[in-house]
Amino acid sequence: MNVDEIMVRKLETIGSDAPVYDAIEKMVDKRIRSLLVKPKDEKDIPGVVTIRDIVYKVLAKGLDPNKIRIGEIASKPVVTVNKDMDMTHVINLMTKFNITRVFVSNGKDIAGVVSLMDVLSGALIERAKGGRLV
Repeated sequence: MNVDEIMVRKLETIGSDAPVYDAIEKMVDKRIRSLLVKPKDEKDIPGVVTIRDIVYKVLAKGLDPNKIRIGEIASKPVVTVNKDMDMTHVINLMTKFNITRVFVSNGKDIAGVVSLMDVLSGALIERAKGGRLV
């Protein structure tokens, strides 16, 4: 199974200058665990902010999510894979870097994301087809 078969194409994004509070609202409203952080300018690169980042780096420290900007807590660079990559390689990358999602690149653009939940869904799909994910 390839990444293209299970990746989520609808990416939720946020600007790096947005307050963390905006990310909290968006994540809770859409019931998602991460947001792609848009580059500030053409010299910048995309990042990712997760619920873990918000809880550990802001809320647990008693910081005001209205005063902290996404760019202050986002992780950069994001780990990217090609949409044609085999899921075995993706799972190995997730394991190696201890990450729960990889972004899918289409040239210089980010075209989607694959999370651990997507990997599990892919495994169910493959089993239903009589195959194996990896």
